[in-house]
Amino acid sequence: MNLTRRAMISATGAAFAGFSRLAHAQSAYPAAVQGDVYRNEVAGYGPLKTDPFGLFDLPEGFSYTAFGRAGEVMSDGLITPCKADGMACFAMDGDRVTLVRNHELKPVDRDFGPFGVSHGLAGKVDRALVYDHDADGRAHSGGATTHVYNMRTRQLESSHLSLIGTTTNCSGGRTPWGSWLTCEELLLPGGPPSGPGPRSHGWVFEVPAMHKGLVQPVAIEGMGRFKHEAAAIDPRTGIVYLTEDESAGDCLFYRYLPNDRRALAKGGRLQALGFKDNRDEGDSRNWKRTDWATGDWRDVVWIDMDGIDNPDDDLRKRGHAKGAALFARGEGIFLGDGEFYFTCTSGGPERLGQVMRYRPSRFEGDGREAREPGRLQLFVQSMDKQALHMPDNLSVAPWGHLVVCEDKADDKGVNYLRGITPQGKTYTIGRQAQPGVSNVGANSELAGVCFSPDGATMFVNVFWPGMTLAITGPWSSVQA
Repeated sequence: MNLTRRAMISATGAAFAGFSRLAHAQSAYPAAVQGDVYRNEVAGYGPLKTDPFGLFDLPEGFSYTAFGRAGEVMSDGLITPCKADGMACFAMDGDRVTLVRNHELKPVDRDFGPFGVSHGLAGKVDRALVYDHDADGRAHSGGATTHVYNMRTRQLESSHLSLIGTTTNCSGGRTPWGSWLTCEELLLPGGPPSGPGPRSHGWVFEVPAMHKGLVQPVAIEGMGRFKHEAAAIDPRTGIVYLTEDESAGDCLFYRYLPNDRRALAKGGRLQALGFKDNRDEGDSRNWKRTDWATGDWRDVVWIDMDGIDNPDDDLRKRGHAKGAALFARGEGIFLGDGEFYFTCTSGGPERLGQVMRYRPSRFEGDGREAREPGRLQLFVQSMDKQALHMPDNLSVAPWGHLVVCEDKADDKGVNYLRGITPQGKTYTIGRQAQPGVSNVGANSELAGVCFSPDGATMFVNVFWPGMTLAITGPWSSVQA
């Protein structure tokens, strides 16, 4: 495996001081079990090789470069935050790409944000560019960072903070015009997003990928206020599809019909998906009844939502009462060839996870779709945790398969990067090999998987403490 010198050097100075507790916590846990059993339904790329650096195991012929590690000092003098989550890749030139990366920092995580312990570096940032502050005046630490990576030299060229003052920025989605939609996965009370603080949380924000420095934080209020997870846009219609990650699993699947598809903050209609037949009372989870079989399709309807500012955190309950279907913790969503795939991390009889496939109507979003509705398929439903367990972020690979990040936290759990064929068969691409740092012993989830424009480099985040891996290898050799 390749590991750059940058990735091997521990952060020093202010960064090291800010994350010394994190390093101590890592040393308190044993290494992850490397020999755990996993089951491939198809061969994929073959068996994994143990990484001598103990970071990420890959098949023969593959290698990675690690960069953007939590605690490193960025080009703007701030500290690379922890909890690297959703991410997207944007072309710059023949050699370089820009990656916009979320950091899922909650209010309690503020010492692991870009300003360090006690927020000693906060003076480097214009307060007018901070979305919201704690009661003591310190900025919320959630947000996004932007990283310029050279694929030819395999080096990080620059990095900077691009959004700050939000909270629990989990996943998001790439827009066709070159920006990143970053989604807050935590509702916090407060006033209107455009008013004086404290401001409410649970919104979606937009970060232009090529913007230098911090963006002005503007909540896209028309997309609703709830525990957002991810977003994906259909470039043919401009419709935005949104997942919701409520821990109880009573989540909805939404779409946003913008008034202006290039100016999402100018308002639009928020709707939730329901099943036309409404059997099982619109429950897709297969927790109680399992008569929705893998591979089956169902026609859908779309239900207008009201009260989308959601002050009582009951949007999903009101939506379900109107006929919207329930999903088991919606996670990542990605556009394939004219259809969308999204994960439900605890769906299925064993609660091991599902992957849904939504095929829009050719009249999506206008009155004619009632005659020819969109359709939803239960594409994958895991019955074996060693084949697929708690799918989260995902992407459609250049070779036409899904690449899915796992996020499981069971005792001594190890998180894998899985491939899924167009026939719904699974295989293993990689394994997170770092030691567990949580009280249950599981190692970090994987997140933010995406590909370079030429398809040669796959980027994926190791959530905790936080870094990005650039993985290259013989992608075309997959055996499925």
